[in-house]
Amino acid sequence: MDIREVKRRHADELMALPNVTGVGVGERDGSEVIKVFVVRKLPLEALQESERVPGELEGVPCDVEEMGVTRAYSTEVDSAEAP
Repeated sequence: MDIREVKRRHADELMALPNVTGVGVGERDGSEVIKVFVVRKLPLEALQESERVPGELEGVPCDVEEMGVTRAYSTEVDSAEAP
């Protein structure tokens, strides 16, 4: 099973969950997992069942990681700053 394909198939539904800011592939305890990045980890009882990240998708484990708020920055260099 290709973990990246599983992630691709489920990325939209994971991104639709409240608090989720990103989805990727990573590692936990030496095994590949689908990483689900959230602004803040919350106790399960604070979430409705429909708002929870599943423990696994198609047999691939999911791991929730708190990332805080992320911001995109421009990588363009102002011509006045260029060497």
